[in-house]
Amino acid sequence: MRRNRQTEADGQDGRGGQDGRGGQEGRDGQGGQEAQSACGGRGRLGRRRTRKPAAPGWSGLLDVPIEPHQGAGAQEADGGDSAKGRGPRAFTLLPWLLMGIGALSNIISGKSQNTWLAGFGLLAFNSLYIFVVFAAFNPRYRDSRVPVYGLAALAAVTYTISIAFGHAWLLFFPLLSLASGAVRAIRGRPHFILLFVLSGSAGTIAGRLVGDHWQAAAIGYGTFISGMVTATVLSLFDTVKQLDATRQELARTAVEKERLRFSRDLHDLLGHTLSVIVVKAEAVRRLAPRDLDAALAQTADIEAVGRQALTEIREAVTGYREGSLRTELDRARSALEGAGIEPVVRESGPPLPPQASALLGWVVREGVTNTVRHSGATRCEIEVRTDAAGDRARLTVTDDGHGPTPSATPPATGGTGLKGLTERLATAGGTLDAGPDGRRGFRLVAEVPLGGEEPLGR
Repeated sequence: MRRNRQTEADGQDGRGGQDGRGGQEGRDGQGGQEAQSACGGRGRLGRRRTRKPAAPGWSGLLDVPIEPHQGAGAQEADGGDSAKGRGPRAFTLLPWLLMGIGALSNIISGKSQNTWLAGFGLLAFNSLYIFVVFAAFNPRYRDSRVPVYGLAALAAVTYTISIAFGHAWLLFFPLLSLASGAVRAIRGRPHFILLFVLSGSAGTIAGRLVGDHWQAAAIGYGTFISGMVTATVLSLFDTVKQLDATRQELARTAVEKERLRFSRDLHDLLGHTLSVIVVKAEAVRRLAPRDLDAALAQTADIEAVGRQALTEIREAVTGYREGSLRTELDRARSALEGAGIEPVVRESGPPLPPQASALLGWVVREGVTNTVRHSGATRCEIEVRTDAAGDRARLTVTDDGHGPTPSATPPATGGTGLKGLTERLATAGGTLDAGPDGRRGFRLVAEVPLGGEEPLGR
């Protein structure tokens, strides 16, 4: 009996542990993190420890910068290879230190006059060379003066050991030039002048110490070409990175422009279409009790408007919608008549080109929609005037209502409504002016050039 009770109690404990494991682990994990942070941040006496920022030195230079994680989608967008196009790194320039193997051989064999001084000079050169290279490639220091100061100290050591020991030590001049090519702060004309000074002085020192003019010329040429090639290659990779960043920015801008185009077209299309459907539905409700035939005619118009709206939305999604002023004027008449507003349309001048006609069609659509929804007018006049001599077309939409009220007017943000129309016309070189018309009514005036180049909705 005791064993059975113990087994049953153990089973209940096990089920309870399984049921509450998630919450308990979450609480334990949270408590463990708090305890760990408390232990890590406080000493025995409860005093909080703060870590000082690392000073510019070997620990800061050897830190590998951690890029923010962008996820698999970003890697796929970059071609799936995160290491592609990185270019040279600091470790790329370290194998060139093998050029000093001759100086090391002289130290080991005892050919140098002062072995300890030569060993110290070799150690100082290698240390400063590594310091300059890592500082030049580290994002924290590459644009500062730290690599420049290190390069100055490296130059001083190079001239000292080359003049003091000569022969194999002269090969440190090309290494100095190689390190100078990695320093961003002196690229361009300063680096070009520095290479001339280094190569000239290296050739002169080599000629005096060795006595062989051909070898002196080789040292001078090697010094110049080492720095020039390094600076050119690194500048080329920097340019490639900038071009890649520009390409990505252009791609993001294109996506944003396409989103803006789609949202703007969708707003203008649905705003007008839904307004017409609402107006005609109200007309059906008014006419149905007394004139069934007229109500059925309005119902047929609602069906036609809905079908046309579906077609326009498909065209807007694909980006190939090109409206026309004539079509919008016919729809404006129908919408105004359905709302009980008298339409008056006047046209003068030669026919409009397709792009100007499409732009003014959008203006007619938005202006009539606002008149039907917000104005409370009884009469709306639409005038289209084409000035062939002035190469401009002018559209005016006026009504005798009270205009849109602040509560009924939608906010003009995000590239929709009148703001969207203003952006459309401004892109094509046109203008849009909207406001009260004298004591009563609202007026919308749009002007577009007749030779616009940008297609609508692109």
